[in-house]
Amino acid sequence: MSRPSSGLSIRHLLRRDVLLYVAARVGQSALVLWAAFTLSFAILYVLPGDPVSIMVNQDGQSLVDGAELAKLKAEYNLDKPITEQYFIALWRVLHLDFGRSIQSGQTVASALANAIPPTANLAFCALVVALIMGVGLAVLGCLVQAPWLRTLLLALPSLGAALPTFWIGLLFLQVLSFHFTIFPAMGNDGWRSLVMPVATLAIPTSARIAQVMSRSLALVWSQPFTEAIRAKGVSRTHLMLVHTLPNAAIPLLTMAGLIVGGLLAGSVVTETVFSRDGIGRLAQGAVSAKDIPMVQGVVLVVAASFVVVNLIVDLLYPLLDPRITLSGKRR
Repeated sequence: MSRPSSGLSIRHLLRRDVLLYVAARVGQSALVLWAAFTLSFAILYVLPGDPVSIMVNQDGQSLVDGAELAKLKAEYNLDKPITEQYFIALWRVLHLDFGRSIQSGQTVASALANAIPPTANLAFCALVVALIMGVGLAVLGCLVQAPWLRTLLLALPSLGAALPTFWIGLLFLQVLSFHFTIFPAMGNDGWRSLVMPVATLAIPTSARIAQVMSRSLALVWSQPFTEAIRAKGVSRTHLMLVHTLPNAAIPLLTMAGLIVGGLLAGSVVTETVFSRDGIGRLAQGAVSAKDIPMVQGVVLVVAASFVVVNLIVDLLYPLLDPRITLSGKRR
């Protein structure tokens, strides 16, 4: 009678640990979102001028009189003390009401709904290309036996990581669009308009992936178990793809949050260089106009993507590597 009771007790403890772990991670995620919201609000408040005055002024002259300006400020609660503005904005966000853009009058939610798909499409394509390039380069660098070729291949990631995103984009524009007219220079029309932005984002991302994977592959490749498998007559390619690569991919999972962050940050530059619609271009226009509701909507969407990716990674760790416990420590 004691064994079932003991089994139930262990399952109960494990379930409680998992629930406590998930609750703690969700609480940390909520804290990150609140910090991102508060920090963006404070930075925008410190900037000179207010969004309504910026909107109604052209060439240094106001398009409305003082009474209309005061009415517009009251409409967006800009006539209230800063603390009251903050808590009004926070209360609305907690109810998923991001308000309206001061610049265009469009609801922030609809503007984000229009901007997210093109950016997500661009980031996903760039991520796929970057993974193929980065992992492929690291595997090739580990498999080749000629020292000079291995040195050359393993030096490429450092070069790719050092190239600025805007410079890569401008180079593609100059060569592939203006000189050879192979791809369109701007816009979101069709797959051809996606080629240069994807390549611009994928090159530095693949370089970072290749750097991590090269070190991880070299470490796993030198483990005793690979020598034992090799002694059985297994080919280098089979050993790499079946036994080494899966074990070396765990550190890459740790980088998932950084990779997503790099792609979103790079999309601001890429969408501006190629005049593409998306989150990056929306953020650039909102910051220029000091459009507080729109900027905060973009910040929260980007922060939420970071939080969700990192939460998924944390939850997947114990499943992919049983040696890693829910506390993050190896057994």
